[in-house]
Amino acid sequence: MDVESADGTTLTYEVAGDGDALVLIHGSWVDRQTWGFVIPGLVESFRVISYDRRGHGESTAPPDAGTIHDDVADVVTLIDALGHGPVHIVANSYGACTALRLAASHPQRLARMVCHEPPMLGALDADDDGRVIANTERRKLGEVRQRLEQGEHADSAEYFVEHVAIGPGMWSQLPPPMQETFVNHAPTFLGELRDPDAFGADLASLQRLSTPVLLTYGDQSPAFFAPIIDRLSSLLPNARQHLLPGAGHVPHMTHPDEFVRITRDFLIEG
Repeated sequence: MDVESADGTTLTYEVAGDGDALVLIHGSWVDRQTWGFVIPGLVESFRVISYDRRGHGESTAPPDAGTIHDDVADVVTLIDALGHGPVHIVANSYGACTALRLAASHPQRLARMVCHEPPMLGALDADDDGRVIANTERRKLGEVRQRLEQGEHADSAEYFVEHVAIGPGMWSQLPPPMQETFVNHAPTFLGELRDPDAFGADLASLQRLSTPVLLTYGDQSPAFFAPIIDRLSSLLPNARQHLLPGAGHVPHMTHPDEFVRITRDFLIEG
């Protein structure tokens, strides 16, 4: 199914299950198919809406353009078009950055959220130690951007997986179809890197955010995610954090049963 956003972008989505509405927001380089392992468990309790972010999967818009604010507007369009609200949100990585900005600007549309490892580097800029961590990651993202600008999509995808999001040696362990998905979506990540606000953080807005948020992270993830989670936990008035032992950046793919359990427990308790 499709819905048209305010700027004419066509967003492709799927709906499954009954109950309270739950919108899934995927991260960078991929599409809605990455939620496939957890949707069967989630539909037992929720009406699950998964969609392709603009420029990803079957949705339209130039893949190397757009901003995180466009992504926020797209989620609002989707929620309103389906007649839902407030909805639950479950989001991964860059999708979690979108979810947090959505909660800050449209709190009335949200019930509760689960956000896994948002790469919100701007949240670390408030002190010297955090800024060192953030700038280290920004330099790595600069390396990715340089490769993308040169059209080296496969090389940039491998560098991103190995040095930013997952860890050394992990590219070769991804199934070929997943590697292909990363390479095909390389231009979408270039678009994110061109957005100066993509990985930033409006600290004042976060401190006013009343939406209940579960911030999750894995002990096998790159080290910079933990201080981001700690910083966000200290900023958000109604947040808690949960460590997923043995998991990394995509627990909905590697630890689906555990991810469904903690997600369902947090969302239903409200």
